[in-house]
Amino acid sequence: MNARVRPQAPDAAAAAGAHLLRPMQLADLDAVARIETAVYAFPWSRGNFADSLSAQYHAQVLTDAQGAVCGYFVAMPGVEEMHLLNIAVAPQAQGQGLSLLLLDTVTLLSQAGGALLLWLEVRPSNVHAVRIYERYGFYPITRRRDYYPAVDAQGRPCREDALVMSAQVGDLLQRRGLRAAPPA
Repeated sequence: MNARVRPQAPDAAAAAGAHLLRPMQLADLDAVARIETAVYAFPWSRGNFADSLSAQYHAQVLTDAQGAVCGYFVAMPGVEEMHLLNIAVAPQAQGQGLSLLLLDTVTLLSQAGGALLLWLEVRPSNVHAVRIYERYGFYPITRRRDYYPAVDAQGRPCREDALVMSAQVGDLLQRRGLRAAPPA
């Protein structure tokens, strides 16, 4: 399912300006993998994205006015819930509110699919992302011990916990002033 976004929140409306959201395709995976590698120390592989497309997860890319991919998300629907698996904005496109536009889209897709809850995991060390999620309306629920690969101060492999966050879809819709666009 695809949703068109008509953000009501001023920050997301400004970000939407010259950007277009569309379903992620196999042809996008090189660009997606470049962004993934640029923003994450332990990135998903191109194969992880291909598998997500094969599994028919919700996967969309955000393109700029020239059609270049500048962000994306992958979300897995469940029974009355949606799990945001991956989301990123290219480094050169950060700071423009595009992450909010992507989160708004995930929220609207969640509503359209009948999800009541939206879940995600984030590294506690990714303070910037945690703040974005908290401001958006997510709440910390628990931690998953040793969830992420990491390296310690000496450069040795180790693991980092995941902060599990959740939000009620209805609350996010209201908080963000979102409504689904009418069918074209």
